[in-house]
Amino acid sequence: MGRDVCGMEILIISGLSGGGKSKAASFLEDMGFYIVDNMPAMMIQKFAEFCTGGNAKYDRVALVYDVRTASSFTELFDVLDSLKTMDCTCRMLFLEASPETIISRYKETRRRHPLSADGTSLEAAVRKERELLRPMHDRADFVIDTSHLSTAQLRGELLRLFDSEGEKGGMSVGVTSFGFKYGLPMEADLVLDVRFMPNPYYIEELRHKNGLDKEVFDYVMGFQQTKDYLRKLEDLLAFTLPLYAEEGKTVLVIAVGCTGGHHRSVAVTHALSEFIRAEGYQVSEHHRDMTRG
Repeated sequence: MGRDVCGMEILIISGLSGGGKSKAASFLEDMGFYIVDNMPAMMIQKFAEFCTGGNAKYDRVALVYDVRTASSFTELFDVLDSLKTMDCTCRMLFLEASPETIISRYKETRRRHPLSADGTSLEAAVRKERELLRPMHDRADFVIDTSHLSTAQLRGELLRLFDSEGEKGGMSVGVTSFGFKYGLPMEADLVLDVRFMPNPYYIEELRHKNGLDKEVFDYVMGFQQTKDYLRKLEDLLAFTLPLYAEEGKTVLVIAVGCTGGHHRSVAVTHALSEFIRAEGYQVSEHHRDMTRG
């Protein structure tokens, strides 16, 4: 379920304390939502009118609404109904977890439950909140039970629901060429060494060109060993990239090195970038040392 491109998108994030609202808000912020925490229902309408006034910065808004704010569900539901008449998509996400899970989470963090300030036991506070928020749960468009979800799995579920590109859209891949004689890129997650390939440096008419020039690119790609290497590498990336995305990786940097970073690594970096982009990922291509030396 992707974004509605026709107008503004408003997502109400509600749920049980300890259910994962803060984590969900952080992930949604990474996905491009503007996050507002605990805005009273009476202000949501005015805020939506301001956002639809033409400020593109606020075309995706997520409002965190919890038991501390929920003085009147009727008021909130009336606001939601009115928003649906505007040029926007308005939906509600509810996050919950089992009482046992929430109690365990509170014991681990040693935080106080918002409904236990009057001396109410933690268990009673958790069960009371569940009943108080039942109308929100029943009204929600999406309900996620986080009891058995890892942080990465929660992120993946939010990407599936609210990003048209799914988990692939949540991970950007940077592919950079470099020269080993200038050192490894510090930010690299994966380092590939292509110094085994024939070196265009020793071809006089190619020496002063780089791997983006057609003559050099065709030279590097013209060898069977290069073709075989790229085919195996593409198989590896087609297998591993979805696993990195599923595990919650937001940025993956692949560094491709040759001796000087001018020819072979540049050509292979460009070819890999094209392949990864065709697989549906956001890709940035860089050539660190191409103009050095």
